[in-house]
Amino acid sequence: MRGGQVDMPFISLFIIAVVVLILLFFFVIWRLSVKSQSPRRMPIEVQPTGKFESIEFQGSAWLRGWLLWPTDEQQEPSSQPLPVIIISHGWASNRSRVLRYVEPFRAAGHAVIVYDVTSHGESGAVKAPSALLFRDDLLAAVRYAHTRPELDAARIGIIGHSLGGFGAMLALDEGLEVQAIVTDSMPANPFTMITAELKRRGLPIFPLAQLVPRIWLLRARINKAEFDAINIRETILRNERRRSGRVPLYMIHSMGDTFIPPSELQGIVTDLPCELPHMFVHTNGHSCSEQDPAFWEAVLPFLHKHVKHAAASSNSSDTCASS
Repeated sequence: MRGGQVDMPFISLFIIAVVVLILLFFFVIWRLSVKSQSPRRMPIEVQPTGKFESIEFQGSAWLRGWLLWPTDEQQEPSSQPLPVIIISHGWASNRSRVLRYVEPFRAAGHAVIVYDVTSHGESGAVKAPSALLFRDDLLAAVRYAHTRPELDAARIGIIGHSLGGFGAMLALDEGLEVQAIVTDSMPANPFTMITAELKRRGLPIFPLAQLVPRIWLLRARINKAEFDAINIRETILRNERRRSGRVPLYMIHSMGDTFIPPSELQGIVTDLPCELPHMFVHTNGHSCSEQDPAFWEAVLPFLHKHVKHAAASSNSSDTCASS
C-alpha cells in the first residue's frame, strides 16, 4: 500500500483468487452431482426359478427383463390370456432384487414381468438418469405386455417399489392403461429421493440438497417448471375424478424405513380429502415390506379383485373417490 491506497496488483490477485475459489467450488459441486446421479449398477445375482424367458423391449433405452409364467402353467400352457403383474424396481436396484415379490403371484395364476430400468442392471444407459425414466420405462413395459398374445391386456397390475412406485404414479397422468397399482415405500416427491441418495453415498446434505436437483435437471434436459409441477396428491385426485379409466390404488410403507421415511406416505394420506387405501407394515428397512404377512393379506386380495377378476371389479367402489 502507498499513502493509504491499495496496490492494483494486489487487488487483481485477490479477484483472481476469489474467481478460482468460486470455480473450484462449482466444479466440486458438479462432480458430486454427477456422482449422485449415476446409480450403481447392481449385478444380477439371482435367476428366477421355474418357467421363464428373457425379454427385451425399447424404453428410454433397450431394456432387459424376464417374463415369468405362473407355477400352475409350467406343465401345460394356458389356452386363455393370463393376467400379468409388472414389477418396477427402485433407484440403484435391478430386476433380480424384486424377485422377492413374484412367487405369490405366480402361485395365484399370474404371469409376472420384471425388468431393469434404463441405466440399471443389464439395460442400456442414458447420460443423466432421472425419476422420469421410471415413468417412461413402465409405460414401455405395459406396451410390451400388450404385444404378447399370452398376456391379457385388460388384466394388468403394477407393483412399484420406491422410485418405481413414484414412476407408476407419474405414468397415471400419461394415460397408463392398467387395472391396479400398488406402491411400496414410495417417495412423495423426487427431491426426497435425491436427499436419500446423498445420504446413501455419504455426501453432505448441505449445500448439495439445494444445488444438486438443479444440476440433475440441467444434465437431464428437464424443464424445472415441469419437475416443480409434479404433485402426487393432485395426481391421485385427478385419477379418482375420472369417470372412466380410474385406476385403483393401494399404498404401502414400512414403519422401519430409514431410507424413505414413512412420513412420506403419512403426508400423502393426511393431505387428501378422502380415504386412500393404504397400510403401514412393521418391518425394518426400505426393501422388506413383503416380509410382513400383513403385506400379502392386503395385496393379494386387492390385485386378485382388480386384476385377476378385472371384469367383475370394473364397477367397484374400492377407491378414494368413493370414500
